[in-house]
Amino acid sequence: TPIDTVRDTEDRLRFKQRLDEIGVKTARSEACDSVEAVRAAVAAIGLPVILRAAYSLGGKGSAICETDGELEAALLRAFGGGTAQVLVEESLRGWKELEYEVVRDGRDNCITVCNMENFDPMGIHTGESIVVAPSQTLDDDEYQMLRSIAIKTVRHIGIVGECNIQYALDPKSRDYRVIEINARLSRSSAL
Repeated sequence: TPIDTVRDTEDRLRFKQRLDEIGVKTARSEACDSVEAVRAAVAAIGLPVILRAAYSLGGKGSAICETDGELEAALLRAFGGGTAQVLVEESLRGWKELEYEVVRDGRDNCITVCNMENFDPMGIHTGESIVVAPSQTLDDDEYQMLRSIAIKTVRHIGIVGECNIQYALDPKSRDYRVIEINARLSRSSAL
């Protein structure tokens, strides 16, 4: 996988811009590099929001904020830990959380090795949730839709090798958002 592709998946603004190029939905969001910028983004998007720290593992520096008080505490944690960029995004709490493992080779062949579903909905950090493989609640249309989006996205971004793509799926419709792509092996690859 090229270095620029890794940057595209780790930098929240670049990630959103790249997926916008192919019409793949991401959460309404704004990448911010200061406390003041985060406050302005929250005012535009409206509470509740999720703060996601860029270039971090395991959700470090990230938080769900439903009140101004929670926002202020989260800002201290996020920027106090040395984070240079925080993504402010719409809250998708309660949506299904799904993940597809995808492998793409140097000749553009793609396979989805597995898909997984978190037992808990969005709002519980994936590292603290039971993951079931394969998913149990998707119908075939939902499964194929997310699989097609995964392959389209991996090809567009330019990943070569293994990656995973994480989704939020509205349980009451077919509305979805791509939450993140890990352009590397991850803990879920072991499944």
